[in-house]
Amino acid sequence: MVFGLKHQLHIKAVWLSDEKVCWINTLKLPFEEEIVCSDDVDRVVDAIVKMEIRGAPALGVAAALTVYAYANRVSKDVRDRVSFLNIVDESIDKLWNTRPTARNLFWSLNRMRRVLRNSIENGFSIEETVSKLREEALNILNEDIEANVKIGEFGAELVPDGATILTHCNAGALATAGYGTALGVIRAAWYSGKRIRVIATETRPVLQGARLTVWELMKEGIPVTLVTDNTVGLLFRKGLIDLVIVGADRITREGYVVNKIGTFMIATIANRFNKPFYVAAPTSTIDLNSTINDIVIEERSGDEVRKIGDKLITLSNVKVLNYAFDITDPDLVTAIVTEKGVVYKPFSENLARIVNR
Repeated sequence: MVFGLKHQLHIKAVWLSDEKVCWINTLKLPFEEEIVCSDDVDRVVDAIVKMEIRGAPALGVAAALTVYAYANRVSKDVRDRVSFLNIVDESIDKLWNTRPTARNLFWSLNRMRRVLRNSIENGFSIEETVSKLREEALNILNEDIEANVKIGEFGAELVPDGATILTHCNAGALATAGYGTALGVIRAAWYSGKRIRVIATETRPVLQGARLTVWELMKEGIPVTLVTDNTVGLLFRKGLIDLVIVGADRITREGYVVNKIGTFMIATIANRFNKPFYVAAPTSTIDLNSTINDIVIEERSGDEVRKIGDKLITLSNVKVLNYAFDITDPDLVTAIVTEKGVVYKPFSENLARIVNR
């Protein structure tokens, strides 16, 4: 490994404590580090919808932990096995309907649902079912951390010493169970001794770059400069960026990358100036069953654009179109860094090969 384990979990987004799912409320960052813990599925659903918890891997981990925590809570009061199983199954449905784009959410919930179905088929007791749900949820959490560390190791090899890296949105520890995908690559490069610098976009309208990425990097002493989203083109023209590393919420089997709105524009500019554009994501983000025609792009509240925080910055009744994600074409992507290795074109062949490895 290129760094010590002490660097692995400086920051956690979601975890299990006292049999409750806990998370750092990213809406309060960078000014307040509020920790919330709950075993109430409706509270977690609200946290996901409002983006207290955000980032595709973090959503998957949080959902799995919530299914377990809620099942454990329900098991104390509901002693009828069929009723218990139905209640837990309904909790999976609630979590399923929170955010439509992030692949990891559905991947994780499918795993938890398989555990539940297996319990039904094998006649496991309520206690046995709860135990198996706990085991699977913790497996999902630990697998995410391990994947992020490996992504960091593979990705760090692509980063030249002295490079300036552009990243968009937040694909760090706060978007995962810990360590991060795009920021995992940056962390691994930094801890290996490479003299890197990071340029972070503010990432309108929710400002994940300004609030979260900057907070993470400054907390660990990694040099970072914040820029407005519309500065990116000039930075490339002035030769101030050597490569781009971003995360992903979904990657189709053809290699289309769904990520935070604005990613496609950055990839297009990077291609224009012949700079590498890397995507860092676990294989759980790769959806071999979907094509570009299957992608659902989430539309969010217009108030995210009308306001910064609680303050209006435009007329309160102006019409707003607020897409949360966009789609980057495969030809604009230099490579996709996964926990199983770096994937190059043709993605339609090589993504399937690495997922099934």
